[in-house]
Amino acid sequence: MLSCRQTLFDFIARKGTTMANTALPGNPRYQPKDLVAFFGYDNLARTLVEVELAALRTLGDALVIKEVDIALLTPEIEAKLLAITMSEVDKVEREITKHDIRALVRLMQEIMPVPLRRWVHVPLTSYDVLDTARALQFVRAHEGVVRPKAHAVIECFRVQAMRHADEVQIGRTHGQHALPVTVGFWFATVLNRVLFNTQQANLYAKGLVGKISGAVGAYNAQAELGITGRSGIIFEDRVLERLGLKPAPISTQILPPEPLAYYLYSCLMLSASLAQFGRDSRHLMRTEIGELAEPFEKGQVGSSTMAHKRNPLNFENLEGMWVKNKNEFGKVLDTIISEHQRDLVGSSPARDFPTLIVNLTYQFDTLLRPGKDGTPFLGRLVVDTEACRRNLHKQGDIILAEPFYLALQMYGYEGDAHEVINHKAMPMVGVNARTLYEAVEQVTHLEPDLEAAWKKIPKDVLKFLRDPANYVGRAQEKVWQICETAEDYLKQS
Repeated sequence: MLSCRQTLFDFIARKGTTMANTALPGNPRYQPKDLVAFFGYDNLARTLVEVELAALRTLGDALVIKEVDIALLTPEIEAKLLAITMSEVDKVEREITKHDIRALVRLMQEIMPVPLRRWVHVPLTSYDVLDTARALQFVRAHEGVVRPKAHAVIECFRVQAMRHADEVQIGRTHGQHALPVTVGFWFATVLNRVLFNTQQANLYAKGLVGKISGAVGAYNAQAELGITGRSGIIFEDRVLERLGLKPAPISTQILPPEPLAYYLYSCLMLSASLAQFGRDSRHLMRTEIGELAEPFEKGQVGSSTMAHKRNPLNFENLEGMWVKNKNEFGKVLDTIISEHQRDLVGSSPARDFPTLIVNLTYQFDTLLRPGKDGTPFLGRLVVDTEACRRNLHKQGDIILAEPFYLALQMYGYEGDAHEVINHKAMPMVGVNARTLYEAVEQVTHLEPDLEAAWKKIPKDVLKFLRDPANYVGRAQEKVWQICETAEDYLKQS
């Protein structure tokens, strides 16, 4: 048999390089190194080989392969098999087989002892190998990278929320000043979303399944040739048990798409929650707001021409990665359906699915990138407390229009107090430096019912009506509640 593997080695030698292709899917600018072991291009073949080896070992368990023959599958042979690269598979596919899995089978057979060669890929179909390997790659990447990085980000958000739990900040809706919150409350709203989506991703990662059910999913060869059930072994169950996966309840030639699609969707939503933080943060960095600042390191440049600028590049990247992921997920949706038991349309788009994890991991890395003192970027954000106070009081006390009208309504005014504040008191604000408090007090003298309600408002309520900083509701309480939930999750995970 032609040694395709040796031919490739000769080709590489002629090129003067032995470098493996460890590129991740997606833009080469964004390549989180800790994902290379799972999705680095040449490493993709390793998981395919693992599935093939699990099938061989199970054929040995079932005594389909003789004990003396399966004993030839030594650790040294397995190591050589697991070292097969995707570039080698591609070369054989391109030059000989025109089929990726048959290319892999040829490469494995060249390494196998002769008695085992005929058993490679028995009784599998291509997508027993490809779909199961893909599920395995995502499970491992989740447990090895996504989950621990999510935990680190959750902890950073938790610390920031607690640190700024009492720092009053103007809340904004529709881009306008609304009601006071606290900086910690804002951090906690993002933390809650990150926490929820992480928990969903954990849940769906555990639900990823494999299949060893044959060409149409009906176990034809296993059942009719007496492979499954031999020696009391359910072939699919044993193969997947070796790999740490559970079988799909039923499949066609391909896995049902929902388990992986839901996992990737949860990762997409996690990406969106980080993008929310990016969008909020870059707006808070706007010159006219200035409540938040990215750390600006020695040698950093904000603009190629405007030397005064400090652009929110990390925050913009957080949101940009979400835009990329949103569009990548369209490929997942396009593979939800196939013709009958399977077509090949979804094959090429599915190869890009890891890009969602690449982009999400890049977002995590942006937030966790350490400074010179080892503190993550997220922990080095600077909140300008003076800017928060300045913006809070920028419109005086008119941001308390809500409690003024509600207080009048609650303490006896039977008319439309909102109308009173909106069309009678507000036009008087600013005239002769009049505050909203002073305008409301003056307006109440115009109607006996209004004045009666005004006089019934308790002094402690009147106290917070004089200062927006006092009108933060349960903001601090919610901060501690969300932070406690996050802490409990981190302790249990």
